Amino acid sequence: MTKLGSAIFSRLVILLPYAWLLFFFLIPFFIVFRISLSTTAIAQPPYEPVFSLADGLSGIWQKIGDLSLDNFVWLTEDALYFNAYLSSLWIAGVSTFLTLLIGYPIAYGMAQAPRTLRPMLLMMVILPFWTSFLIRVYAWIAILKPEGLLNQLLLSLGAIDQPLIILNTNWAIYIGIVYSYLPFMVLPIYSALEKMDHSLIEAAQDLGCPPVAAFWKVTFPLSLAGVVAGCMLVFIPAVGEFVIPDLLGGSQTLMIGKTLWTEFNVNRDWPVSAAVATILLLILVIPIVFFQNAQAKAEEQGK
Repeated sequence: MTKLGSAIFSRLVILLPYAWLLFFFLIPFFIVFRISLSTTAIAQPPYEPVFSLADGLSGIWQKIGDLSLDNFVWLTEDALYFNAYLSSLWIAGVSTFLTLLIGYPIAYGMAQAPRTLRPMLLMMVILPFWTSFLIRVYAWIAILKPEGLLNQLLLSLGAIDQPLIILNTNWAIYIGIVYSYLPFMVLPIYSALEKMDHSLIEAAQDLGCPPVAAFWKVTFPLSLAGVVAGCMLVFIPAVGEFVIPDLLGGSQTLMIGKTLWTEFNVNRDWPVSAAVATILLLILVIPIVFFQNAQAKAEEQGK
């Protein structure tokens, strides 16, 4: 391959992620943001666009001054949306913390297992993905309901006198999110722990460092990049989760995913729905930027 061909190929490779970002993120985001600036109408689709691409660039430029942020103002005036955002962030944060508490020991045990057993353990972590996500969530209904398997087991063991009310509570949502997103936490941490140089632990112990102190001073800092990646992979989708809160949390659960679905499908208020989605995306940009900065720092420390 000539130098010119190599240069063209390298530029095409660089352009691929930008093209992906353009067509599958920026353009859809622009469409949603455009709808958020529109007004509700009894029509199909149920909104009147403030500006249309059919007007051409000159027509769009003339109507820039007519853009309205009424839908975003409406979100600040109604406490429902603010509470939904806070509730979603809280539930996602608690679920991410619980997933980390469960996922880290699993990943650590996998990394410490003999190399011949690691592929089988890895397959066992990935195995739930072979089953439909919806079926797995429905299975938890049969487990957590008052007459479900969990209560029957606890009653038979004499651990409780009456069935526990878990279904249609936040605890059911935590269980559903932790179970569903646990592999997303385990895999990045396992990848970081597997690549770790174990001679560093031996050196720390030779210098008189106890095993627990060696873990916190050597193992955990070296696995921090995997921890951050796992937390982001769990937290970001959990904030906008709809299926788990709808099936396990019941009608009283307040999360932004359910609120967005209600506005879009029940109230048929597409502009407000688009405004809700836009703000949600802007909220999620913060942890994404944090994750990218953490990755960049990890790469610099590794050099």
